[in-house]
Formats: sequence, structure tokens, C-alpha cells
Amino acid sequence: MIINRRISAYIVPLFSSVRHALEKLESSKTKVLFIVDEYNKLLGSFTDGDFRRKVIESEGVSLQTPIADLMNRACFSVPLDVDNSIIEDFLKQKKTAVPIIDESGHLIAVAALGSQFIEIDGRRISAEDPSYLIAEIGNNHQGSIEMAKQLVDLAVEANVDCVKFQMRTMSSLYGEGGKNTSSGEDLGAEYTLDLLSRFQLKDEELYEIFDYCKSQGVTPLCTPWDMDSLAKLEHYGLPGYKVASADFTNYQLLEAIAATGKPMICSTGMSTEDEINKTVQFLQRKKAAFILLHCNSTYPTPFKDVNLKYLPTLKSKTNGLVGYSGHERGWAVTIAAVTLGACVIEKHFTLDRNLEGNDHKVSLLPDELVSMVNDIRAVEESMGRSDARELTQGELINREVLAKSVAAKRNIQKGDLISAKDLLIKGPGKGLQPNRMSELIGSVCIRDVEEGALFYDSDLDGMVEKKAQYAFNRPVGIPVRYHDFQELCKDVELDFVEFHLSYKDLEVKLANFIPEVSTLGLAIHAPELFKGDHLLDLASYDFDYREHSIKELQKVVDHSNEVKKRFPKTQSPALVLNAGGWNSEGFLTPEQVTEKYQLLAQSLEKINFTGVTLAIQTMPPFPWHFGGQSYHNLFVSADEIVAFCEATGFKVCLDVSHTMMACNYYGWDLYEFIEKISPYVVHMHIVDAKGSDGEGITVGEGDVDFKKLGRLLDKSLPNVQFIPEVWQGHKNAGEGFWQALNYLEKAFNI
Repeated sequence: MIINRRISAYIVPLFSSVRHALEKLESSKTKVLFIVDEYNKLLGSFTDGDFRRKVIESEGVSLQTPIADLMNRACFSVPLDVDNSIIEDFLKQKKTAVPIIDESGHLIAVAALGSQFIEIDGRRISAEDPSYLIAEIGNNHQGSIEMAKQLVDLAVEANVDCVKFQMRTMSSLYGEGGKNTSSGEDLGAEYTLDLLSRFQLKDEELYEIFDYCKSQGVTPLCTPWDMDSLAKLEHYGLPGYKVASADFTNYQLLEAIAATGKPMICSTGMSTEDEINKTVQFLQRKKAAFILLHCNSTYPTPFKDVNLKYLPTLKSKTNGLVGYSGHERGWAVTIAAVTLGACVIEKHFTLDRNLEGNDHKVSLLPDELVSMVNDIRAVEESMGRSDARELTQGELINREVLAKSVAAKRNIQKGDLISAKDLLIKGPGKGLQPNRMSELIGSVCIRDVEEGALFYDSDLDGMVEKKAQYAFNRPVGIPVRYHDFQELCKDVELDFVEFHLSYKDLEVKLANFIPEVSTLGLAIHAPELFKGDHLLDLASYDFDYREHSIKELQKVVDHSNEVKKRFPKTQSPALVLNAGGWNSEGFLTPEQVTEKYQLLAQSLEKINFTGVTLAIQTMPPFPWHFGGQSYHNLFVSADEIVAFCEATGFKVCLDVSHTMMACNYYGWDLYEFIEKISPYVVHMHIVDAKGSDGEGITVGEGDVDFKKLGRLLDKSLPNVQFIPEVWQGHKNAGEGFWQALNYLEKAFNI
């Protein structure tokens, strides 16, 4: 359940027309509106169903009809102090939303079903979102506005979500004009008052810092330590508030913050279990939007006193969101807190731990703040999902190399009964996994299997149909290697083949694999890996490395022209190329990407492409190299692809799987992407993808809408040839390719 105190999306004034109400229903995406008078008093409710019923029942109802004539005056509502469990019960009775009113009937909040979240300055905070990271400056600016701005800049560089300060009205808190006196105070209070009297920023200086935060793109928050400070901050217009542990039992201040309708983040340090329970009940009665932070108010907190296991207990008290405010040294505990469900992390930081004041001693230095943010984001990414385990692309690659399969110990004929003595386990792991051997024993062999050959899942689950002919309105082929070219192309009509080359293939005698001139068309996929672990990179900053790549690619072009002699149907075969631009450390800056494209263009100018049509492949954000994940920077963005092709005249190969993953990662629309680059596409790899790194999966099991894709290709890329580049589709006589073509034939022809 969500309780919204920011109710503007739910209300329309009494003087509104039906048109205005319907437009608001559409724009706000709510299913019900509440009608209020000029004083925000609840008068009724309105849904599009109310409008339809009135149109049917009455003549003269139009879009100009006053909303007062159509609203439901018997609108259900609940009082502000009603228990939240009662509201949840009402919502479960299929009520879209429940208005919450005060004792005078004013609309205060609206409750609706949904996962818990709050929003601060447009940033959503929930269990599903990245944790909200607060850099607590507090008074670590030492009373210097220049130092405060320097700290803000460093916090922005660290990519935190929020920078937090503190405001105290000293005269309100401590009397005597807010001046520090030594009489009547114990030593701790005397020390604190002395620091505050010297290091507190003036109100106007804090406002200037808040404005500076906004100009730098980071949200400013502040802890009001008293009612006067809250009034000042509310007048300024902060988007939310942080409540200090010292005020967690200050109901007067909590009620005043709740009355603003803005979210509050409350630390729970120095509070007993009973006090936490009672404050939670108080905040719930006030229908406040709040998050509780587990906290131990000691400086520094000994690790044994942190007690992170209390976080789930704290969460259970509110059935909502929790976070962690840490005063221990380092940031290891904050990372652990994130794994336990903390969706807000607050941590002090400073320029120098040796500066005067308690907080400096437990604060992170700027470089440590950067490390904490990066570590938290890495841990969040690593948390993954709790549903059924799936193999990652990297695991699939390594499993093929490292695992084992069930194989035939002798020649087994179709129709033979398979016994244990007929089977053995051997590498690689491309076939049926050993744990399924028992399923094979006692079964009838459904195909001829040579001694040493692998069994596959299809030997148990049923073979994929390989048709003699496929019906597409464009040329269709399959990817092949020299050694399986003739076998895969047997008993099927194809328009062309795409040879996927390894660097060793450049040295083979072609007549051994292609003994006769073929009637098929031709495309060639250049190797990415060359002898000596050299990954082709025509955009490398290293001149010698780049020159090596140029030399290797020229060999590929020359070899392709030799292959072409055996495929006279194709005058200028597409040469599919992964051009480089990857990085193992992270994504490059836009300026670096521009430099890389320039280096690539210079490299391509040095290569003689006579006889072939270069088709640079569209790329995913996270390629796999040597069994590990890297970062791709070139040919990932549609705008960059268009700009490069227009500037150089080169064309591209649309790899649907790669581009789907890029769109998933960056939030782009796949079909708009394809439309944009379509004038430059001369060849296609059509295959599915899942997420940002699930490449080449079985067609129909990923994120691509192939019916929609088929319509787009007919419109924007008619007659452009394609292959189904399913990962490991060649196994078991190409069953992955035939499955893909069977699926695509249906999807594209509907």
C-alpha cells in the first residue's frame, strides 16, 4: 500500500468541467479523481465509469457539463487517524484508491495499492530501485561556504543522490541568544555548543548552498533541529526532510513535518524498541511518508554494536522501506546493509579527518566516498533475482569448453536399444549433460550416432524438423564453418551461406572443403580473434596494435576474394566485421568514443576492400572475450552508426540480438533503432536476446517481438538477406538454425 500526501494527481476543483476531469484521468494515469472545494474539502469522486453511466442515463450530458453534476457525492473516505491495516482491507475490496480526510473533511492523503516507495525531487526510492545515497556534510564545512561548495562538488563527482546539511535555530534550541556558555552544561554539551557557535552556517548561506546543489544536479536535504528551522526550510522549499536520531521521539517536530506532505527519512539511533514502535505508530496515524534508518549514535560505532541483523526487524515494523545511517569507520558495513534491504544509505564525509569536530573522525574522505558509491552500485548489480537460476552467456561459453557430455562408445544405429555399455562421458560440454545419461539408457536411438559423437537434448526431447525449403520474401542463409558446410547445407534449399572464419581457416586449402563451384550465394564473417590472442581492434589507441589489426583484416579480405571464386553467384559478398572499440575497464567518455571512430575510419582507409562489401556489425554493450565480459563503445548507438556511415560510406550488418541488448541496457526502442539505421544495412543476423547480455538465445524465448520485427523489415529493409545466428546453432546437424527458421517463417508470414 502507498499513502500519497502529494495529492495533486488525484484532485480536481469543484468548478471543473467533465472534459477537464477526463483529461486529468488520462494524464495522471489514475483511475479515480476526488472533487474538492477551494479549501480542499472532499466533496465527491469521479471515474470514467461515472461519465459513461450518466451519458447512457441522461440526455444533455456533454464534455462541458460541470463535474459537480456527475460526481459521486457518496464518496467513501477514512479519517486521518484510522489504522493503516483497515485502509489496506478496504483497498483489497477492489477499491481503486481511498481518500483520507482530517476531522474537518479536508482531503489530506490518498491511499492506493502498490509496492512501497517514496519520491524525493523526482527520484524514486523503493526496494526495486538503486539505493538512495546521502552524502552527509552536516557541519563538516567548518562554517565556510567555500568549503561547503567544495564538498558539494566532490559529492557530485562521487555520484551520490543527495547532499545533506543541518539547520539549528540556536536561540530556539538553547536560549540565551544561542550563545555558548560554560555554566550549567556538562562537558559534552559544552563542547558541542562551542562547535555549533563557531561552525554553524547562517540561514542565507545554507540557502545559497541549497541553490548551488541544484545547479550541480544533486538534491539538497537538510535536518531541521527545531520548529523554527523547519519553518525556514519549508519556506525555502526543500523536497523532503531528514530527521536526526535525537528527534525521533519529538512528536511535535514529526507531526509538523508530516503536515507538510513531504517525505521524511528518520534515523533511529538512541531509541529503545518501545520508542521505535510508538513512533512508527504515530507516523502511521499521521499518514506520513517515511523511511526508517537503522543507526547507532556513537562516533565511531564499534563494529560489534552495529547490529545489522536488526534491519529486517525494523522493516517488519513498518512493512515498508528501511535504510542505514552509519557512523562506523570505513564503508564495508554500508555494503552489507544494502544486501539486507537498505534502500537509503547515509554516510558522513569530509575533506580532512583531522579537522575539529566529532563527525570528521567517522567521515569518509572524498576518494573513499567514490569507492563506497561504486562498491554499492556493484553489489546492487550483483544481487540479481531470486527466481529460478539461469546460465549467463559467459557461463554457457565456459560450460561448452569445460564441462562434459554423454557420447557414444560405439557406432549406434537408429532403432538400437541404448545400454550403459554403449555410453561414455567426455568433453567438451556441447551435448547432453552427464546427469541425463540414465534417461538415455533403455531408450531407442532415434538417429545414427557414430562412435565418439555426442548425444544432445533432442535425442531425448525430440528432433527439430529440418525443412527442405523455407518461405521468406528475402534471401535466407545459415552460418557455417568450412568443416560442416556441406553437411549442414544438405537436403535444404538456401540462398546463401555465411562462412564464420577462424584465423586458422585463413590457411586451409579451400578445395578440401569446397571441392566444387557452388550455386549458393556467399557472405563471410571475419575472425575477431587472431594468433597470439590478438583481438581485432581497428580503433585501438596503440598504434602498433592497430597496425597489426589492419594487417590481419587485409588477410581476411584477400582470403574472402579467394573463397568468392567458388561462389560466382555473389559478386561482392558481405564481409561481416567486429571492428573493435571494446574496453575491459568500463565505457568510454563521449569524447573518447569520437576519437575511436576517427581512428577506425583511418584504419579502414588503409585496407583494400575491393571485391567485398564491408558490413560492420552492430554491437551489444557487453561483449564476451576469453570467457569474460567487456564493454563495447562503437556501433552500439543508432545515431553514431548513422553518423559514421554517412561520413565514410561504409555499411553495417544489423545484428538483432546485439541491438536488442543495447536497447534493453540504454532504454531505447529496438524498432525505432532499426528504422533509423535501415538505409545503411546490407546484411542481417536475426536472432533473439534477453536482457543486456543474453545473446543469441533460442528464437522466441527472449525480448524480441518477431511479428513486429517482420513487419518493420518488410517496410524498411525489403530484400536484405539474413541468417539466424543462434548461438551454437550448428550443434546436432544445425538444429538451432532449423528451429529458428521454423519459428521465423511463421512469425514473418503472419
